Amino acid sequence: MAIHGTLEELAWESAFFGVRSAIIRLQPAAPALSVTDFSAWERVQVKLAASQTAQLDALQTFGFQLVEGEIDFSLTVSPQGVDPAAELATADDIPELRRLAAGIFVQSRFRAPWYAPDASGRFYAQWIENAVRGVFDHQCLLFRGENGEIAGFVSLRQLNGQEARIGLLAGRGVGEKLMQAACHWARQRQLTLVRVATQLGNTAALKRYIQSGANVESTALWLYR
Repeated sequence: MAIHGTLEELAWESAFFGVRSAIIRLQPAAPALSVTDFSAWERVQVKLAASQTAQLDALQTFGFQLVEGEIDFSLTVSPQGVDPAAELATADDIPELRRLAAGIFVQSRFRAPWYAPDASGRFYAQWIENAVRGVFDHQCLLFRGENGEIAGFVSLRQLNGQEARIGLLAGRGVGEKLMQAACHWARQRQLTLVRVATQLGNTAALKRYIQSGANVESTALWLYR
């Protein structure tokens, strides 16, 4: 089976990781891609619906390897709900948030051997800093412990007039409050749906989202060459 699609350069990732990277945008009507197309890049990524087993087989014949599974959830935002009084992160919180994100998100699709051993931590540290600054994600909310340290955080982005997406969510013992904060953030903006994705192997996150009332929307596979 041929792989039909286009290759799109991932300029930000290429610069950040120092690995010239592209992603396949699968399109049945596009020309078939060849080994020559792939060989022009140090890293080629593709995100594939888990049900597309024929394309999975085809990609593997071109040298693509499975890196990670992903589950996407959606959570309906009720018109009324809990306001857990989360704090809006500021620039003063960035150093601690970066340290926490770098230590928590060490296992992702940006892991070794595909990237440097510290790449995943660096990536998510930059992500949470960007969220505080309103870059990509729009805001970061947090809760503090008794001593003022950050106990948990969640970044959020408004997708359109109805939906928001959780970017990063982390914190021990405050998972329910973080989900409530995300829903309250969406409710304030008159949004009706919150989306969030996590790794197939992240059982703690899977349990948290299901317990919060989220439903599985889709499943996908990430492959690299």
